[in-house]
Amino acid sequence: MALAATTEVVLGSISFGIFWILAVFPAVPFLPIGRTAGSLLGALLMIIFHVVSPEQAYSSIDMPILSLLFGTMVVSIYLEKAHMFKYLSQLLSWKSQGGRDLLCRICIISAFSSALFTNDTTCIVLTEFVLKLAKQNNLPPKPFLLALASSANIGSTTTPIGNPQNLVIAVQSKISFGKFLMGILPAMIVGIFINTTILLCMFWKSLSSMKDEEEAVNEAVVDGEVLFHKFSPARMSHHSNQNSQVEVGGDEGEKNNIQMSVVRETTLMVGLEVEKPLSRKALFLKGCVYLVTIGMLTALLIGLNMSWTAITAALALIVIDFRDAGPCLDKVSYSLLIFFCGMFITVEGFNKTGIPSVFWNFMEPHARINHVSGMAVLSLVILLLSNFASNVPTVLLLGAQVAKSAAAISPATVPRAWLILAWVSTVAGNLSLLGSAANLIVCEQARRSQLYGYTLSFWSHLVFGLPSTLIITAVGLPLIKC
Repeated sequence: MALAATTEVVLGSISFGIFWILAVFPAVPFLPIGRTAGSLLGALLMIIFHVVSPEQAYSSIDMPILSLLFGTMVVSIYLEKAHMFKYLSQLLSWKSQGGRDLLCRICIISAFSSALFTNDTTCIVLTEFVLKLAKQNNLPPKPFLLALASSANIGSTTTPIGNPQNLVIAVQSKISFGKFLMGILPAMIVGIFINTTILLCMFWKSLSSMKDEEEAVNEAVVDGEVLFHKFSPARMSHHSNQNSQVEVGGDEGEKNNIQMSVVRETTLMVGLEVEKPLSRKALFLKGCVYLVTIGMLTALLIGLNMSWTAITAALALIVIDFRDAGPCLDKVSYSLLIFFCGMFITVEGFNKTGIPSVFWNFMEPHARINHVSGMAVLSLVILLLSNFASNVPTVLLLGAQVAKSAAAISPATVPRAWLILAWVSTVAGNLSLLGSAANLIVCEQARRSQLYGYTLSFWSHLVFGLPSTLIITAVGLPLIKC
């Protein structure tokens, strides 16, 4: 595809540039409107500048991707309501053998959770808990925060529901859930092992300090602080949990009230939480949530339509819950869905300028996946673009071109080309602090934590992220099969 008219190229580039600036730096001083509004602004400018028509804009919005994203959000909401993420948190501290053991657990649990519940959700849920564990065990937060974010990104490569770019790839490539899983799983397992090894080597000495377990438990009781951090953007509870307190006069009564509140609200390091026993109805609903989730994953594995499977699971949970779904649906991240709509239109407009095609035509002879040098060039291009333009726009811009190039070699190599794109564009998020939303979530939650605040700097992340990303990407590529 040749370049479009000069006016269209210039105006389309300006529109995409505005979208990119606000997507990567959502709080720029001259226009601090955020990512969602920035994506809509980029889309609107594409239409105003006649780069795309309104009809083309509507048709560029990929409803299967949005449906899959919405369905998995609703399922995650009900899983949090069923305490799934609380149990994952407790696994981190259960019979912990020290700082190194704790770091290994964080890497494994973060990767597993991200493959099933998305990397962003995992980081939202576990960051506060990881900070708490580090403080109670007299350990530095840095290695654990790096382990959480990097392992979440690596683990999310395994499934189409692990992260947004995988959703795009799975829908556009029509690769089944099972083939996607089996194609990347070996690379993910090796990647997590390498990532954990690098972290242990870099922080071996600083992970040697460990408080006595009994002291940590006592500290948890005295502090009265909740170790488990709930899924903030999509809380499950339909009502607030207010602790009933017995009124007792005088200072002694106030002390008793405080102690009772502490016992109710504290999650102990040994993984036990004092809470009211669940009713039979609550236990039944909890069991149904797990059964529906297992059924959804089974349906995905046998190759049923991913979007409608996720929607069906979401609606099944709403019906089983047997109450007004409004409070639950209000917790869906609609801003993310709107961001995707604007991004689809903006990327469609930028593609029509011809710039991505011209760039790819220049790179394509050197980036074919049938030889090692071509694989290296392709990976480098994806790594750089994913950190420069973010991974989802990179997948939207390069996906069709990479698949077309692979088809010219052999139609059998097309699925592998899509999986390579999924692997590299996701692992690329570990390169720098700005490389993925998961990194930013961990960084911001750690910085804003009132009790355990910690600032993870750009350069301290880069010192770990650069070698880790390059090594894991290179080692994983030969293991990707389809």
